[in-house]
Formats: sequence, structure tokens, C-alpha cells
Amino acid sequence: MVMIGVAIVIIGFIVRLNPLLVVTVAGLVTGLVAKQSLYDIIEQFGKAFTTNRYMAIFIATLPVIGLLERFGLREQAESVVAKVKAATTGRIINVYLFIRELGAVFGLTSIGGHAQMVRPLVAPMAEGAAEAKYGKDIPDNIRQEIRAHSAAADNIGLFFGEDVFIAIGAILLMKGFFDQNNIPADPLQMAMWAIPTAIAAFVVHSIRLQMLDRSLDRRLGKAKNKSAEKGE
Repeated sequence: MVMIGVAIVIIGFIVRLNPLLVVTVAGLVTGLVAKQSLYDIIEQFGKAFTTNRYMAIFIATLPVIGLLERFGLREQAESVVAKVKAATTGRIINVYLFIRELGAVFGLTSIGGHAQMVRPLVAPMAEGAAEAKYGKDIPDNIRQEIRAHSAAADNIGLFFGEDVFIAIGAILLMKGFFDQNNIPADPLQMAMWAIPTAIAAFVVHSIRLQMLDRSLDRRLGKAKNKSAEKGE
């Protein structure tokens, strides 16, 4: 019964409820099933906030992003991209991938993120580029695919870029593990060895984004041509 919280999270994400609400309810239910008092549960939430800032996204980031979206941030992002003729969906995402990975290399892991950048800016800009090229009638499954690629670029850029930064948690964890087992290890050398991997990840994903552009052109370009022929 204690695992009921996991089930709530899975069901909540499947039906696409608010993720923060789902996780909060899952935590409350799990605590109650474990026979903890409401006071103890709330105390655990407070402790998580004060020690690890897990709830900071709720208190600071999401309200700000919500206000920006309410006043037209997404629409403005789409409008700006639509005016750039050279912009394509893949190129927009690729630029963000470069910025995200380069930022992570220098330890700036907080400059991006799904809530802060992908949802309000990157995904709308990528969709706007597709709309400017193929029209507004883009199928929902393709929109979801564009959003998925936008989110993936954030994950890939952060994951492979942060290991190049010497003071990142992964490097320090490996250093601590080697020290415990009396194995000489230089954090700088470990970070240097992560550079080829980061470059390879960027190149491979850039190729994937070029393939995304070709795929969109193949699927949406044909649909646009057919619509034009019918209009004639």
C-alpha cells in the first residue's frame, strides 16, 4: 500500500494532470498510508524545501512563467521566429542545444530547463518555424513530436555538457568513490575526457535535428502542396 504514491504519479502523468499537483497528492497519500500525521507530512515538505529547494520551482519559476505566458510570451516567440526566413524547426532546437550544452560546460546549469525555457520559449519558437513554413494546420501528433525534440535537446545538452565542468556533482562523486578505493584520480582529467563525448553528442543530435527538418518537409510539405492544388 505504501507504493500507492507511485501509482498516483503514473496515473496522473498518463491523464496529463498538473505534475506539481500530482506529486503533491502522491506525497500526501503516501504519508497518510504510512500512518504519518498531517503535521509530519507537511514538515517533510518544508524540510525538503529548506534543504534541497525541491519546491523552489513552484514558489518562483512557475508563477513567473505563467504570468509571462498569460501576457503573450508564447505568441511573441512564435511571431519573432516566423519573421526569420532561414529559421527551421531543427535549426531553432539546434541553437538551443548548443547554448544549453555550452552553458553546462561552464557550470551554468540553471540557465535552461523544461519549465523555464522549453515550454515558454523553445517549443513555441520551434512550432512557429514550422507554421511559418507549412501553415497553421499542423497535426497535433507532429506538434507533440516537435515539443518532444525540444525537451530532448534540453536533456541532452545538460547531461553531456555538465560532465565537462570540474565542480559538477558527477565528477565529485567519481572522485570520492576512487578515493575511497585508493585509486588515484584527477578531477581535471576526468572532465577533460568528457569533452570528446560532449562534442560527439552535439554532432549526433545535430544530425538528428537535420533529419527532423527533412521529415517535417516530407510530411508537411506534401500536405501543403495538396492543399494548394485543391485551392487552384
